Amino acid sequence: MNPSIQQLKAFIAVARSRSLAEAGERVHLSPPALSIAIRKLEEAVGGQLFTRTTRQLSLTPEGKAFLPVALRLLSDWEEAFEDLNDLFSKQRGKITLASLPTLAAGLLPDIIARFRERYPRINLSLHDVLADEVSQQVREGRADLGFSVPPMASEDLAFETLMIDRYVAVCPQGHSLLGHGEVKWEQLAGHSFIGLSRLSSVRQDIDRIMQEVDEPLDILCDVNQIATVGRMVAAGLGISVLPSLSFRQIANDGIEQRPLVSPTIRRELGMIMRRRDSLSAAACALTDSIREAARKEWPS
Repeated sequence: MNPSIQQLKAFIAVARSRSLAEAGERVHLSPPALSIAIRKLEEAVGGQLFTRTTRQLSLTPEGKAFLPVALRLLSDWEEAFEDLNDLFSKQRGKITLASLPTLAAGLLPDIIARFRERYPRINLSLHDVLADEVSQQVREGRADLGFSVPPMASEDLAFETLMIDRYVAVCPQGHSLLGHGEVKWEQLAGHSFIGLSRLSSVRQDIDRIMQEVDEPLDILCDVNQIATVGRMVAAGLGISVLPSLSFRQIANDGIEQRPLVSPTIRRELGMIMRRRDSLSAAACALTDSIREAARKEWPS
């Protein structure tokens, strides 16, 4: 039989006070109940922990050896439950996020700032990576939540749409395409084009659509950063295509945008979670904050 935590508390109280009456007041047990707890503990460990006299109890050598162990066990027990309570009450914790750079820069900063104000002791880690890596990090448990486009081969992943983004043509001021209220994808052909990395989900969409409209792009160069796209377009080196959310991050006096149509592409962006694993209390609180922000600021 394993000793109970109540028996451990009874032993420590008696060891400190050497009096059943005084110890009983400390642990809120009557002297008879306290005696029973000590006796059951001694039965569990296989020998006497106290020497009993008519006036008081004193520790046996085994009892003296066990006292520091009992104190440590009780401390570990109480600390474990304090830690667990902190986690459930969102007083402590850690959340790891994986996100497309577009969402890492355009969706998450304000949400994380408000979340940190409310839960300052929760540590957040954010990895801005490409779509395949977002899904992989969530799948492997390296990230609690992902923010991306719908994942491929997602039987083990759940996707929740937060917003619908659309593509825009990005042009330097004065460019001929800006004379239209909307730009057709096929009109991009024949203009020098600043492309994003072919590994990005944006570039993969662009290449697929241009193949569908049967028009080639005149690629001047490929870059990795959206900010670089904006600078090169502003310098008059070419045009580009970005999600409208990305354009808002780099908008400046040197560039303008027009919606892309024929076809009009809806780009779903949302949260990725593991289907079979529950989120921590801290992560659940963050998802609630993100859903609220999406409803208010990014209606579909």
